[in-house]
Amino acid sequence: MPTLQDADFYRTVTYICEHDEQGAMGIIINRPLDLELADILEQMEIRPNTPEAIHQPVFSGGPVQTERGFVLHTSNKSWDATNQITADISITTSKDILQAIAAGEGPKQSLVALGYAGWGAGQIEQELAENTWLSGPADRHIIFSHPPEQRWRAAAQLLGVDLNLISGQTGHA
Repeated sequence: MPTLQDADFYRTVTYICEHDEQGAMGIIINRPLDLELADILEQMEIRPNTPEAIHQPVFSGGPVQTERGFVLHTSNKSWDATNQITADISITTSKDILQAIAAGEGPKQSLVALGYAGWGAGQIEQELAENTWLSGPADRHIIFSHPPEQRWRAAAQLLGVDLNLISGQTGHA
């Protein structure tokens, strides 16, 4: 919601990758860092063969384990540590996907993030009940195709919400 002032989540769009009785885990998809994938590949001693790998932005996926990398991607193949989230979106945490991207053999669409957003058991449900978040369907075009600065508004528009018209006052009818 526009009224959320927490610096870690202000105006973020978070793709929830896992949600069960133990909690939830997601990747923020609209906070590019001042890094490109080429920087990560260089640090991991992986040589990129494609220009796409060189200039792909790296995102702040959330405030938890910010040194850990996550690749949210379309599901055309599985790598060593891939978890399928939907029929067409997966998340991978193994080095082999970065090697594949660098070689031009990776997924058609991907978003590389450092860190993740995490919630303990019942925490996200409580925050939703308090109107802290707007919750809606995921759209792979917003995740992978929209410019990062447009994703927050585009996600709200999926719900028919004009963020300019939301009141700073929240409550329950």
